[in-house]
Amino acid sequence: MEYEIIYENDTELAALEAIERGYRSDVIVEIGGKKYKVCIMSMIRLQQEFKAERKCYGYYCADPNMLLVEDATKEEIEKVIKAAFEEKYFEKLDNRGF
Repeated sequence: MEYEIIYENDTELAALEAIERGYRSDVIVEIGGKKYKVCIMSMIRLQQEFKAERKCYGYYCADPNMLLVEDATKEEIEKVIKAAFEEKYFEKLDNRGF
């Protein structure tokens, strides 16, 4: 079975902003007609969000279907999605959001 990576906002500006923010929320992985919306986040961004939310709310709740990347570049995102696909990560998701 094959997969396809879809960027809902597939522009150069969106790619640059994702690198700057360490976050990308417009990524969909399609496998056999099923679509999985994934949250892409760098470890630095995760640490920042964790600290901020713990300070404000007393807890941190991770986004569903989060994949951590070194940097939020398309190359890194695609490498991580490929590895997740090969490890059957998407078979364990409940197709949330689609």
